Amino acid sequence: MFENLSDRLDSVFKKLKGHGTLNEKNIEEGLKQVRMALLEADVNYKVAKNVISDIKTRALGQEVMESLTPGQQVIKIVYDEFTRMMGSKHQALDLGTGSSGSIMLVGLQGSGKTTTAGKLGLYLRKQGRTPFLVPVDVYRPAAIDQLKKIGTQLDLPVFDSTPDMKPLKICQDAQIAAREQGCDTLVYDTAGRLHMDDTLMAELETLKKGVSPSEILLVADAMTGQDAVNIAGSFDQRLDLTGVVLTKMDGDARGGAALSIKAVTGKPLKFIGVGEKFTGLEPFHPDRMASKILGMGDTLSFIERAQEAVDEKEAKTLEKKLRQNAFTLEDFRDQMKTVRKMGSVKDILGMLPGMNKKQLKGLNIDEKEFVKIEAIINSMTPEEREKYAIIKASRKKRIAFGSGTTVQDVNKLLKSYTQSMKMIKKFNKGGMRSLKNMLPF
Repeated sequence: MFENLSDRLDSVFKKLKGHGTLNEKNIEEGLKQVRMALLEADVNYKVAKNVISDIKTRALGQEVMESLTPGQQVIKIVYDEFTRMMGSKHQALDLGTGSSGSIMLVGLQGSGKTTTAGKLGLYLRKQGRTPFLVPVDVYRPAAIDQLKKIGTQLDLPVFDSTPDMKPLKICQDAQIAAREQGCDTLVYDTAGRLHMDDTLMAELETLKKGVSPSEILLVADAMTGQDAVNIAGSFDQRLDLTGVVLTKMDGDARGGAALSIKAVTGKPLKFIGVGEKFTGLEPFHPDRMASKILGMGDTLSFIERAQEAVDEKEAKTLEKKLRQNAFTLEDFRDQMKTVRKMGSVKDILGMLPGMNKKQLKGLNIDEKEFVKIEAIINSMTPEEREKYAIIKASRKKRIAFGSGTTVQDVNKLLKSYTQSMKMIKKFNKGGMRSLKNMLPF
């Protein structure tokens, strides 16, 4: 989403660092380009104007002018101001001090509320809570069935509402049902409209008064740009939002909503939705986003994803195998699965500091190759996975036939595996360096 903005900023900073010393003229020229980059990224005009003014004030101060590395100091200032513009720090959900809490999701139709309800339920369960999904949209055809289907898919309890029920009655009955089932967090998936209207707002105000939710989160489509910011302002005036969830952050939008929403509305961006998988809901961290935009990577998010995907006991077992050069094709397959749990390989590499943006743009990784690798290894016998050297021509044909691939695909996998084994023997250290050499591309 922020590729164009990152490229523009990278070009500006290279020019600034190219100057031995900085003066008011070249700082102003650089900041003019930064301002244009923000506007092109669909950042709110007033927000862009204010942040550039703050950067300029600091950039012309002693911390830059008297620095031995003025170019680096300007980048640090831009990072600080971008972080502040987006809210300074992550704002976690506030579900109260008691044993129960509730979240009311609001927004227009098509913003992704129902899918976000499922994602949020999964996120809450990972946080140790017991969520209860509540379908409140009695107007949109199949909205209730959609959330029930999501609940079944994720093994999350869903209140059995019907289209003939009143929204407030649904919420009140759901509170009783949640207590009976031992659930501590209700997630209300409310109705939306194609556009803002008084009927929608009046109903939401009634629900707010009737259930007193701990959080009221606006779900908005990041692809709508500044419209998402305007929508947030309108909902906030009537409902006093506690936060915003931006969906489709992995799309082709320019990212202006994410950069502007806190500065314009005063309400924090709490989550971003990425991808169609229900695991694709991430807490929003302004500092990490600023770091990513400025090409510094997002190491903390990378570590969190790795910790979530990798079992500690399995990791220790793998390390032992690596040290003993006992890494089998079965282990190779399992590591492919672990990498896939962390997300797309391109996204993972993009989190690492120092990654070249142009290289990432030109990097064409077919995620289907992972599926093919898994199918090939699954078609092998346990002995073949343990002793790859016994896989000769006849066995390769059988494995290719069983996995729906070709002998060339089998050869490619075996070559990749043997190269990995050579690297493991050479370094024999495990860790990320070995993992990088295990990737089949």
